[in-house]
Amino acid sequence: MHRVLIAVHVVATLTVTAQAKTVNVAVAANFTDAANEIAAAFADATEHDAVLSFGATGQFYAQITQGAPFQVFLAADDERTALAVREGYGVDGTVFTYAIGQLVLYSAEAGKVTGPETLRAGNFQQIAIANPETAPYGAAAVETMKALEVYDSLTSKIVQGQSIGQAYQFVETGNAEVGFVALGQVSQTDAGSRWVVPQDLYRPIRQDAVLLKTGEDNPAALAFLDFLKGEEAGAIIRKFGYAIAR
Repeated sequence: MHRVLIAVHVVATLTVTAQAKTVNVAVAANFTDAANEIAAAFADATEHDAVLSFGATGQFYAQITQGAPFQVFLAADDERTALAVREGYGVDGTVFTYAIGQLVLYSAEAGKVTGPETLRAGNFQQIAIANPETAPYGAAAVETMKALEVYDSLTSKIVQGQSIGQAYQFVETGNAEVGFVALGQVSQTDAGSRWVVPQDLYRPIRQDAVLLKTGEDNPAALAFLDFLKGEEAGAIIRKFGYAIAR
């Protein structure tokens, strides 16, 4: 009996290993820290692996249309995922909001950012934002500045990163004294100074996920999206300063 049990265990282990797959995921840069933690938890829970690439949502969509080898797309908005379905790159019925982002005015310097008055005073040489043409957080930054009627006075001080990740790096390294970043990028530290921008100053940043046509037959892609909807991933998403629309 003992030998039979060992044999069965070995066969089961080999079967699980053989079935383990990899999914390539394009992830909006603002979600980097949360996505890395989710991917680790996903690997532990399923034995599949998620290979993550980070960047600007608009740039990723352009790459997807040109045949980039992604199976899942975690966008920073709810526009590109819908467009992916309409244009035949995404699977109809698989789009869902995995996180709702929040915009933050941030400085690595303590006391530098106190609120909207920081923008009105303009006591800085450079303010970093993500490219508003390709990054939803960049578009939200422009909307905020226009809503506060400071955009025109700050235009000459704006430096653009290709993604919200690069905009954050500009601020964190001191190359820009202040910048608009995602709350998820600074939620795990008390360093510096910040102002969480009221959400009535910009359109809600609903971050949607979609299964791409290239992932339809990939069990790891399907499993990753299921995991992203679950409680374990939800706890991680909230931990990093995002809301969940469910």
